[in-house]
Formats: sequence, C-alpha cells, structure tokens
Amino acid sequence: MARGDHLRVFRKGYWHHGIDCGDGTVIHYTGELFDRANAAVRRTTMDQFAKGGRVRVVKSNPAHDPEGVIARAESRLQEARYSTVLNNCEHFASWCRTGTRESKQVRRAITAATTLAVAAVTVAGTLAAVRAIARGRSRARWRQRRAARARALTPATAMRP
Repeated sequence: MARGDHLRVFRKGYWHHGIDCGDGTVIHYTGELFDRANAAVRRTTMDQFAKGGRVRVVKSNPAHDPEGVIARAESRLQEARYSTVLNNCEHFASWCRTGTRESKQVRRAITAATTLAVAAVTVAGTLAAVRAIARGRSRARWRQRRAARARALTPATAMRP
C-alpha cells in the first residue's frame, strides 16, 4: 500500500473504502452502513479503518498524483453528506483517485434489484395469464354442462320445430 492508494476492506455484507495517506492513516467516510447520523469524512488510523479486516488496494487509473489524491481527500474532511446510494465511501474514494464519483457496489445492487423486479413482474404476468386461461376453460366447460342440462330438462317435443 502506498500514499494515495484507494483502499477497501470487507465489512458485514459490503466493502468499505478509503484513501491511504501513507502515514498509517486513512481518510474515509466513518460510521456504519445506513447510519447517516454519524457518517462524516474523517482521518483515522489504518486499524480503525480496517476494524480487524484485511485491507486491499483497489486497482484504478489515477487522474491525480498521490499528493493530488490526498489533497482532494483532505478537501472533504468533516463533510457529512453521506448517502448510501449517491455519496458513500466508495464514491468518495473513487472521486479522490480518479475524479469520477462511482460505486460499483451500488451499481451491482441496483442491477440485481432491477433484475429481480423484472423477474417478479414476468412471473406475476405468467401466473395471471395461466389463471385467465384456466378460468376461460372452466367457464367454457360450465357453459357446456349448463347447455347439456338444459337440453336434458327440455321435453323432446319442445325441441322439435
């Protein structure tokens, strides 16, 4: 790991991201997932960032040299505009390093949710079509039975012209 690197560490169900300052500290959004009240960009020790997890470097093409990456991170210290979907720790670290606010985790989650929604709508539509077809057949059989009963109850002479 080196000064200006984009770091990540796995936490309960998600990857947490930050920027390596090269001196044993990391600048990142603190707090926990979905906890906006305590979320702010802060500089903490590497151990506080890692919380016992294995820290890894995120490979990317930097738009800035390490000093520029750190300067961008420091410019947002104390910022408290965390949003899980629009401005999370991954958006922050990506912006510092590449100049682009991006969260692959959010993109994957949205894609998965969209796929699930499309699948649910498809299944619901298919079930509705099957029910409609079954109801249609049931109604047709009911009409046939009703007509057969009516014929059986009608005197033979009434049926002649």
